Parts: sequence; structure tokens; C-alpha cells
Amino acid sequence: MGVIIFAGAFGGMKLDQKLDLSFPVFTLLLSIIALILAIYLAIRDFLKMNP
Repeated sequence: MGVIIFAGAFGGMKLDQKLDLSFPVFTLLLSIIALILAIYLAIRDFLKMNP
């Protein structure tokens, strides 16, 4: 879970730096998407464990 969230935040930071944005739009956006994806994958795995 942490790796997915870190990858989203890191990728967003790099995009913001590359595009030279004053507000970290991509950092916020990709962090939120990564968080939702990580929670979805964790819930999916948890439900597979408990039939």
C-alpha cells in the first residue's frame, strides 16, 4: 500500500517540477488516485481471504 501511494506522490512531484507549476496539481491528483487504488486493492485482497 505504501509503495503505491509513494509512487503516486513521487510521480506527481516530478510532473509538477517538469511542468514548472506553482501549485502542486499533479502531486495532489496522483496522490489521491494512488490512495484510492491502494485502498481498493487492500479491500479486494481482504475479501478474497475471507470467503
